[in-house]
Amino acid sequence: MNLKHRIASIMVCGALLSPAWMAMGQTPPPGTADAPAADASAPPARDAPPAEIKTLDQEVQSLKKDVVDLNKDLFVLEEELLFPANTQVALYISMDVGAFFALDSVTVKIDNKEVKNYLYTAREADALLKGGVQQIYLGNLKVGKHELVAFFTGKGPVERDYKRGATINFDKGVGAKYLELKITDRVPKHQPEFMIKDWE
Repeated sequence: MNLKHRIASIMVCGALLSPAWMAMGQTPPPGTADAPAADASAPPARDAPPAEIKTLDQEVQSLKKDVVDLNKDLFVLEEELLFPANTQVALYISMDVGAFFALDSVTVKIDNKEVKNYLYTAREADALLKGGVQQIYLGNLKVGKHELVAFFTGKGPVERDYKRGATINFDKGVGAKYLELKITDRVPKHQPEFMIKDWE
């Protein structure tokens, strides 16, 4: 550090350490000359000890974790109460496309009754294209034969509006039932293909 920088640093430090009225070249205000000095024996004010702050932060983090765990347990319990394993039916959707179909929405009917109509955002459709699997429906069905119909809407080849359907007849036995709506590219025909797969 050269001499000029050292002198500038000393002047700045002196201005910071001296009282404001000395730095500005002013005389002290009346009555301040005889003011009693601060009691040197008084303990300096200080913040809460770092150990106490750390302990409080740990307690907060622990409470947050407990809340998250409790929410998970409540969600599982709610699903078990609303959708018992004996009557539960779950429907999933997956995509292995990109060249011939861009998904916009899916409509699902079970036994001629609409149970789900889902509109996709660009981000959700992109997640499916990257290998994601979405649970699109969870409900209850009695034991017996049922029909599931799914309608897929989006953009087909040459950016044209495209709507296709897929149907499956399945038996609902005792226990949970899992079905998958699967969209794939049919390369030889340059068309998308829509299937419903029964996970036995």
